[in-house]
Amino acid sequence: MNNLKLGVEVVSAHNLMPKDGEGSASAFVELHFDGQKYRTTIKEKDLNPVWNESFFFNISDPNNLPNLSLDAYVYNNVKATHSKSFLGKVRLSGTSFVHHSDAVVLHYPVERRSIFSRVKGELGLKLYLTDDPSLKSSSNPLPAIDPFPISNPLHDQSQSMAQAQNPNPTTFSDQKAESKHTFYNLPNQHQNQQQHYSSSMMNEQPIKYSAGEMKPEPPKIVRMYSSASSQQPADYELKETSPFLGGGQIVGGRVIRADKPATTYDLVEQMQFLFVRVVKARELPAMDITGSLDPYVEVKVGNYKGVTKHFEKKQDPVWNDVFAFSRDRMQSSVLEVVVKDKDLVKDDFVGFVRFDLNDVPTRVPPDSPLAPEWYRLEDKKGDKTRGELMLAVWIGTQADEAFPEAWHSDAATAHDSSATHIRSKVYHAPRLWYVRVNVIEAQDLVTTDKTRFPDVYVKVQIGNQTLKTKTVQSRTQSPLWNEDLLLVAAEPFEDHLFISVEDRVGPNKDELIGRVIIPLNQIDKRADDRMINTRWFHLEKPVAIDVDQLKKDKFSSRLHLRLCLDGGYHVLDESTHHSSDLRPTAKQLWKPSIGILELGVLSAEGLHPMKTREGKGTSDTYCVAKYGHKWIRTRTIVNSLSPKYNEQYTWEVYDPATVLTIGVFDNSQIGEKGSNDSHNKDMKIGKVRIRLSTLETGRVYTHSYPLLVLHPSGVKKMGELHLAIRFSCTSLVNMMYIYCRPLLPKMHYIRPLNVVQLDLLRFHAVNIVAARLSRAEPPLRKEVVEYMTDVHSHSWSMRRSKANFFRLMSVFSSVFVVGKWFGDVCAWRNAVTTVLVHVLFVMLVCFPELILPTVFLYMFLIGMWNYRYRPRYPPHMNTKISHAEAVHPDELDEEFDTFPTSRSPEIVRMRYDRLRSVAGRIQTVVGDVATQGERVQALLSWRDPRATTIFVIFCVISAMVLYVTSFQVVAVVAGFYQMRHPRFRHRLPSVPVNFFRRLPARTDSML
Repeated sequence: MNNLKLGVEVVSAHNLMPKDGEGSASAFVELHFDGQKYRTTIKEKDLNPVWNESFFFNISDPNNLPNLSLDAYVYNNVKATHSKSFLGKVRLSGTSFVHHSDAVVLHYPVERRSIFSRVKGELGLKLYLTDDPSLKSSSNPLPAIDPFPISNPLHDQSQSMAQAQNPNPTTFSDQKAESKHTFYNLPNQHQNQQQHYSSSMMNEQPIKYSAGEMKPEPPKIVRMYSSASSQQPADYELKETSPFLGGGQIVGGRVIRADKPATTYDLVEQMQFLFVRVVKARELPAMDITGSLDPYVEVKVGNYKGVTKHFEKKQDPVWNDVFAFSRDRMQSSVLEVVVKDKDLVKDDFVGFVRFDLNDVPTRVPPDSPLAPEWYRLEDKKGDKTRGELMLAVWIGTQADEAFPEAWHSDAATAHDSSATHIRSKVYHAPRLWYVRVNVIEAQDLVTTDKTRFPDVYVKVQIGNQTLKTKTVQSRTQSPLWNEDLLLVAAEPFEDHLFISVEDRVGPNKDELIGRVIIPLNQIDKRADDRMINTRWFHLEKPVAIDVDQLKKDKFSSRLHLRLCLDGGYHVLDESTHHSSDLRPTAKQLWKPSIGILELGVLSAEGLHPMKTREGKGTSDTYCVAKYGHKWIRTRTIVNSLSPKYNEQYTWEVYDPATVLTIGVFDNSQIGEKGSNDSHNKDMKIGKVRIRLSTLETGRVYTHSYPLLVLHPSGVKKMGELHLAIRFSCTSLVNMMYIYCRPLLPKMHYIRPLNVVQLDLLRFHAVNIVAARLSRAEPPLRKEVVEYMTDVHSHSWSMRRSKANFFRLMSVFSSVFVVGKWFGDVCAWRNAVTTVLVHVLFVMLVCFPELILPTVFLYMFLIGMWNYRYRPRYPPHMNTKISHAEAVHPDELDEEFDTFPTSRSPEIVRMRYDRLRSVAGRIQTVVGDVATQGERVQALLSWRDPRATTIFVIFCVISAMVLYVTSFQVVAVVAGFYQMRHPRFRHRLPSVPVNFFRRLPARTDSML
């Protein structure tokens, strides 16, 4: 039975249009949804009415919810004529409905009904979906029809008969054409499922294309940047590949279909696995003297062996474990499933089941899972024995549903079958909120020392985050702060907000006056800039220790606060330059997705050994990818320097100006040392960043990315990562519209945060995300999260500073080239070019209306010319741009130094002196720029009376000459003078330059 309902809370309206002729209005709201109609009570003579009334609508078909809409009409009640006049309306699409836990009050601007309507104001609504069966459809005490019909007995009688026949709210239709304004906020889950289904159906079309003889091509090195200054060694360049994937061979970004239809996993190579599901056993024989049995199952294929956990004294155990053996590594054609009894000395043999791999069936999704069967155990002689084992054995691919949860033979060696932290997982980072604490004032503070005025401040704490207000000396025991403090909190809200008032009685000595503890789930949420009501909190006595006693035992001191969870911001948990998500926290503000991002993690080649095992260098690697709130982790491939992952993942894309980050790590948590020491850090091997806006839609990018890592010894290539990426656009119009929208949510511009706040909040957000993901199983460790989010990217680095300087010079290089070209024109290096420039200049001066069209046409031609040489590959990390090849070793050592420093005082002094010399040059440049600006100001300031007199006289003469002379003549004369032949030039500076350099500046007044 469908219990899904739409809850609508009509909160209030603001600044409505007066309609009663007396500067006011008697407003009420009518709600229309899915043929149901309700209305609120009437608020007499109030342009800012407050209702706080809730209504519940039945949803007849939840699958049709995205196609439905809620209409909220605001009317003015006209008593004299028993009618209503229109004040505005709001239309909300079904995609904007969220569950009750995510619902917040939003104020929507009211819209016109037609072009002749005069409306203004906002309507505050709170919408949410609920399936609570105890909630019934709203029964409005007022009739659902027009509230004041014209008195007509026949009309009243027919109306009462209609209500008796149909007691439910009736459908209706408006007689006037209305202009629709729909708010699209949150993408609907059913709609997303339909999009995934349709995309998968497109991939699985049975149309066959002949590919002919397809031979793998060697990787082709591609250059990201054409300029010589950006060239780097060929070994560090991107390599284009043409692999055979599930959909066919990839050639030049296009898929050449094979003879078989494509599958859902079309961005990875199809890998076959032997899956063995061990469900349970029954009637196992007792093996011990006591008549008990400690059973476990051992699954063996050749040298690979997987083991289930054992149960103590249980003859009917249930495991439900899945084992996956790679067909490429299997060296046997027989599968043995052995049941054993756990013993202290030697495990006893109970029985086994043997399978011939040639008889194992093949399962291809979307086939249903293979049903497990009961198999009678056999003894070592092949005779049937007591006990049965329920198994399911089949051959499948990585598209199988059992693949993520399976124990993999390529992720654990034959001697390390008990390894943990090896499975592939999908993680969802917690939703982060900004907690805004506005500390207003305190009253009646009680201090121990009555002879002095207290120096009071307020300390706010959530977890490891602590902020303090400024210290205020109050003479009335009621200090006033009115300060805003921002902290970060994550859902579900497990922490509490601790606010304490303290008195600074001496240097580094504070005395607690009182405190208050507020659960975060009791703080109001908001998604816009609406004002939150303030609250008074009683301060608890600091002497009490018990929390329950603290809540009971209160005294007279109070603290005035305004608290809210700000959902209109995007909580930055990664570097702003490499952000993968720009949506606000409140789900009601989310826009529909514009596309799908698909990533195929194929393999890695030539990895650098990260550890030694059995005298050989090896690595136990896994990949982590992050985009938005979704993190993925591939399975760990043990003892391989060329691992093959072949795992495919999908993300929804909401903004093309975002970055996908993929990192490769060495797992230090497996093996003898890793299992005993959980403090071993997973070592970073390298990472790749891909900006979605640089990808063409629908194209498959298959490249081998070099894994470049900066070490204290310099740049080192740790291997190559082979990826397949496709960005599919579901709505081209929405994506083009995104380019016109602000990059960050509206609250970042209405109430902007300063740079210091953003850096501090980002640091706390990364710590919260790392703490949450480290509690998952297998955990995503803190060092992995910090490396993926570039938590230390804003720390000082001499190398990065030089790189940014050369980037700035590269940006202005085109300006320098134009200046050099114009200098050559003025020097008459090429007489033909100079004459043509003179002709063009005269044309533009005589016809100034052609200037802007000429400029834009020139840029259009440049763009069309560059289209032939457009980048066809995603950009990658460049050692030349990063200034990482010619960096000094001491600068690298400084970059990898901790904060605060851990180096010797001599090295710190040397680095300080070097930083002083660099800062001195910057100081000189800044001073020179300021000097030129002050000389411009000195032209009319009479600081130099003779210079100002000359300039004023020059201005008068220039004004008279320009008044009687055509502007075109003046421009032509000035241009020809600037481009005059070198014969008419002097090597000495010109008169205006000499005059300007003699003007005074404020350098004489500096100490």
